Amino acid sequence: MKEVRTRFAPSPTGFMHIGGVRTALYAYLIAKQNNGKFILRIEDTDQQRYVEGAIEVIYSTLRDLGLIWDEGPDIGGPYAPYIQSERKNNYIEYAEKLVNEGKAYYCFCDEKRLDELKAQAEQLKVPYKYDGHCRNLSLEEARAKIKNGEKYVIRFKMPREGITTFNDYVYGEVTVDNAELEDLIMIKSDGMATYNFANIIDDHSMAISHVVRGNEYVSSTPKYILIYKALGWDVPEFVHLPIIKKAVYSDKKLSKRDGDATVEALKAKGYLNEAIINMLALTGWSPGDERELFTLNELVKIFDPRKISKGNAIFDVNKLNWINSQYMKKLSDEEIYELTIPHLKQTYNVNDKDIEWLKAIVKLYRNQISYGQEIVTVALLFFKEDIVLDDECVEFMKQDGVVKVIDIFSKEIAKIDNWTIDNIAKVINNTKEITGIGGKLLYMSIRIKVTGQMHGPELPNTIQLLGKDLVLNRLLK
Repeated sequence: MKEVRTRFAPSPTGFMHIGGVRTALYAYLIAKQNNGKFILRIEDTDQQRYVEGAIEVIYSTLRDLGLIWDEGPDIGGPYAPYIQSERKNNYIEYAEKLVNEGKAYYCFCDEKRLDELKAQAEQLKVPYKYDGHCRNLSLEEARAKIKNGEKYVIRFKMPREGITTFNDYVYGEVTVDNAELEDLIMIKSDGMATYNFANIIDDHSMAISHVVRGNEYVSSTPKYILIYKALGWDVPEFVHLPIIKKAVYSDKKLSKRDGDATVEALKAKGYLNEAIINMLALTGWSPGDERELFTLNELVKIFDPRKISKGNAIFDVNKLNWINSQYMKKLSDEEIYELTIPHLKQTYNVNDKDIEWLKAIVKLYRNQISYGQEIVTVALLFFKEDIVLDDECVEFMKQDGVVKVIDIFSKEIAKIDNWTIDNIAKVINNTKEITGIGGKLLYMSIRIKVTGQMHGPELPNTIQLLGKDLVLNRLLK
């Protein structure tokens, strides 16, 4: 049986978009559940978009998420090199082979002519397609032009008749009329292979059995298949993934300009690696039951690419928050502190704060937050003198009995000499007995006056951490 080999082939253009990482995850799962190999390949044919240090970002992101590759630029393998710019001669060799066999041709059309064709297509309101102007040039004519120094690209000669059909794991049978296909550029005028052609050569050369990529390539796949066949090669299996949208009712594709569109942005906010992987697995795929929490090893066992949705996937931040909160519950208090304290330090001046006090705040809110950075919002009341009530709080504080509760509580709390949680709890009970007011009216009146919030963690613990002076100051305003 043929070995299952998948690849993730990112371009080193900066941060890791979550759509790309989801592709890596699905490719990894397909390989591992079949005891196959997961290959990392760097596609840097577009040198203008290359970002210094981006390859290291790719390495570190995949490693952190547990997506460990079996072959790649850093560890080598039987099909090295695994960086496209180092494989340049391979591409030219195969392109020239196709030219010599009459399956490809040299094209000398300059940008001005191509722009005119595009303008004509726009005017006629038809899709632009190269008209094959150089398609019938003889090899002798073409080579004479090259000898004269004329710039050229190499294009594949698409058949003008018949159909091309392939079966996709997600979209089923896809058929395209060959007459609709444009003669694909394989080698650019700078001698570098295009992304499309380099992919074909590399996937074959590295014995890739399953190509996993975004569904924006579905329409191009028939072109790739025709090149595979022209070279006499077996065609791999295809798994095209739905795009990830920003919201349910949006047509906008999630882009790097969106705050949560990169793994780096998510991790910077204090999301855990396990939660990110779990969420990405569920972004466009479902196990077919109600389960939503999976480790990477569990995903390897149950992942079925045929259950990937055809429709656009939604990156649901609310679901991510819930998933992340479930993983956070498994962390120790110390681990939660390490996850959240950088955010507190970045937002507030904590230089004069006691470490144990900070740890107590984090512990107090550990079950109230979904990700690390959220500690900044919920803990704001500990880092400012005055609080501002929202409309809902203001309305609540107009109720009969509120003034009485605050008056008695203020007097009772001022009597405390030993500022402990137990003593504060006793004062709350004393206030209940003196006023005859209990339940929601008692607790929420005190909480709103002291914290500015209607809800929160244990009230005595919160008051103790705020400190007597700050509590009295807020109560008496």
